[in-house]
Order: sequence, then C-alpha cells, then structure tokens
Amino acid sequence: MTDHPLKLFNSLTRTIETFTPVHEGEARVYTCGPTVYNYPHIGNMRAYVFADVLGRALSHHGYDLTHVINITDVGHLTDDADAGEDKLEKAAAKSERSIWDIAKHYTEAYWDDVKALNIRQPAHWSVATDYIDEMLAFAKRIADEHCYEIESGLYFDVSTVADYGRLARAVTEEGEGRIESVEGKRNAQDFAIWRKTPPGEKRQMEWDSPWGKGAPGWHLECSVMGEKLLGFPFDIHTGGIDHREIHHPNEIAQNQAFCGCGGLSEATNSGARIWMHNNFLVERSGKMSKSAGEFLRLQLLLDKGYHPLAYRMMCLQAHYRSELEFSWDGLGAALTRLKRMVMQAERLKDAEAGDPSHPKFAPLLDKFEAAIADDLNTAIALTAFEEALAVKKVDAGVKRAVIERMDEVLGVGLMDLTREQLRVRPKDAEIDEATIEARLAARIDARKAKDFATSDAIRDELAAAGVEVMDGDPLGWEWKL
Repeated sequence: MTDHPLKLFNSLTRTIETFTPVHEGEARVYTCGPTVYNYPHIGNMRAYVFADVLGRALSHHGYDLTHVINITDVGHLTDDADAGEDKLEKAAAKSERSIWDIAKHYTEAYWDDVKALNIRQPAHWSVATDYIDEMLAFAKRIADEHCYEIESGLYFDVSTVADYGRLARAVTEEGEGRIESVEGKRNAQDFAIWRKTPPGEKRQMEWDSPWGKGAPGWHLECSVMGEKLLGFPFDIHTGGIDHREIHHPNEIAQNQAFCGCGGLSEATNSGARIWMHNNFLVERSGKMSKSAGEFLRLQLLLDKGYHPLAYRMMCLQAHYRSELEFSWDGLGAALTRLKRMVMQAERLKDAEAGDPSHPKFAPLLDKFEAAIADDLNTAIALTAFEEALAVKKVDAGVKRAVIERMDEVLGVGLMDLTREQLRVRPKDAEIDEATIEARLAARIDARKAKDFATSDAIRDELAAAGVEVMDGDPLGWEWKL
C-alpha cells in the first residue's frame, strides 16, 4: 500500500483522474492483445510493458487485480478501418498452412516475448474463437435497434448511439480516408458486426449466423470478451494509441448499444471507466515496422547481443504517453544502465529482506511512490530506484526490501538477474566465451609481466574476432561482443 492515491490519464475525458474502482477493493483491466498472424515487433510489445506496469501499480496499491488480454485469431482485417482481407486468412493462404496452425505458432511466439520481458501473466488470455457463441448472442441483442443488414454483412449504425467518436476527439479528414467505402452503408463510420462469406468463397474460419455464414468483426470481439470476463462497466481498458481513432470508438458504440445506456459524458457508459493508451515507438524514419530491412522483433535484439530486459528498461525510461524513439545506441545505453543496477544488487542477494521503512530510505520511497501514482511516471521512478541502490552504510536486508518493493512495480526482476545472463551472445559471433576468457587471462598475465607487446597482440586478436576488450571498465564486464 501507499499514501499516494493513484492518478491516471483518461483518454475519454482527456483529464488526469484519481482511480476509484467500480468494485471496492478490485481492479478489472482489459488490454487489446495481438492479432496472431505474424511475429510482434517491439513497438507492439511496448503496449504490454505499459499494461504490465499499470497492473503492477494497481496490485501495489492494494487492489485485487483481474487482467484480461485477448488473442485475436479471426476477424481483424488488413486495414484497421474495417477494410481488406482477414489477416489470419491472408497469412494462411500465403504460407499454405492451416489458419489454426498460423494462430498457434504466432500466439506461442508472442507468449515467449511476454515471458522474456518479465510481463506478468494475466488472469485470462481470451482467445477470440472461443467466444463465437457469445459474439452471436451479443450481435442478436443489439441488431434490431442498432444494426442493419446489407449484402456484405451486418453493420452497426453509429447514428444510433450518443457521442460516437468522442474518444477519437474528432474525425479528421485523414481519419475519414481510412474508412472503408462499402455499398449500402448508411454512414461512412458504420462498421461490420458480422461479415458474410462472399458467394462462391469458403474461409477456413467461418460460422453460421442469422445473417449468413461468415465471421465476426474485429471490434465485436473485444466488446464481447470484456463484458463476459469483466462485466460492464469495468475499470480500465488499455491499448496502443492507434486504437484510439477507430477500434476503441467502435467498441464503445457496441458497449453503449448492449447496455442501453446514454452518452459519454458519463464515462462508465463506454463500458469502462477509464481508457488508457500508450504512444508509439518510433524510428527517425517514422512509425516503426522495420529497421534496415530487418523486422524489428525481440529476437532480432537477442541476435544482436541485447538482453530483452534492456528493451523493458528502454520503455521504462519514457512516459507511456510520450513517443519513444528507438535506436541501437539508445538500447545499448539502457543495457548499460541495467548492468549497473545488477552489479549493485548483487551485493544484496545473500541478505534476508528486512523492514523497508527505514528513515534513510523514506525520501526515496516517497519520491518513487509519488512518481508511480502520477500517471505511472516510470522515468522518475527509475531514478529513485537507482538512488536507493546507491545508498551506502545501511543494512543490506533493509536495502534489499526497499529495492524489492520498487521492483514489484517496475518489473525488472533485479534480484533474479545475473551479470552472466545480461551477456548475450550475438548470433553472428564466431568465437566462444571459453576462448575469450582464456585469451583475456593470458592478456592479464602478460600485462602483469609488463609484456605489453603480447598484451596488445591478444587485444588485436580478440578485436579481429569481434570482441571489444574494455580495460578499466567501471561495470567490470571486461569485454563485449
């Protein structure tokens, strides 16, 4: 528990609000998860690091957390604005594999990245295709009053709910350009609830419905799973800022229709009391999808010798609502920062955790708690974390307790990390670590003997193999590939 009330930015009201749970003592959170047609790039993963910190902060404040992250394995089209082909159907056709195999493979790859980034497991991984019956029931409930049927499927009429699009602030000309033009639609912003399979076609994923054989719309899935697992209204709905313009406004419209509630001046009418969005990870070239021709996924970072938690550290260094610029130098700096922390924490690992309420740490704990309570300001919280690690002449057990308390929220896993784990071998490295250590030992002996010619020769030999020898390295890492 903490003395600082948790305050969060609500994208719907555009204000900072004190978190007040819908159900006393509980926090119910829904996070828009991945569409499992490809590997997630690290920009996607920023959303889950953010949602993880939010969940940890809620737990830290004493709330009983129920967190749902969905897996979209059907219905998400190649354009977020309800246009194009189903992403899973397209991926399956391209690879000549079963759509179920595609979904399973990329779901497991996503879960691997979740584990590598020390993201806690949610209460539920809700898989869209497990909720088809519930989607049909939801659609039937709202169809008569809020939907209409045309040749391509069942569409939601956005004019039937109050304040449509308030979350998106305003429908810009650019936004209107992203709306699909479909013959028979009443309004440009109307969206598909159920998409009929076109005549003469057969999808790998399709189901019978009152509107013909087909598949649910992407927006319908999240409304249904949120209501089924958390109940309307729940506390917080999270996602990337790209969802704020189309996907989440459409979810909200469905939620309003399902609940029979009024306009969005009352935030709970949206289905969630607070809507939160993290900003993009960007490169200098713009919104990130690829880097130097390489798909920028977590495995690429590992292949280049960076531990995944260096990326988590990079995310924590920026506020979740700020753009985060990616660069290899920036990632390297985050890794160095993490290494320093690990070295300082190593001295505490044999100590039994004591009482964190020590007067020497009180100002730092207050700084940390205030930063987290201030809309998850992890950048400032990190500085308090480092300052606590640097405190000298204090009982190791007390210090360990303070570090563990802070790390509960930041999720670095500092007390479980070792220097050896952070030394990741690049994929293209040809020399093995045993050889490196043996040659370094020989070099140390040569330097002790003042045989600098041999010392320099070994250094040059290692440099030719891609090993940078770091004499006087303050981190004590001695070398890096």
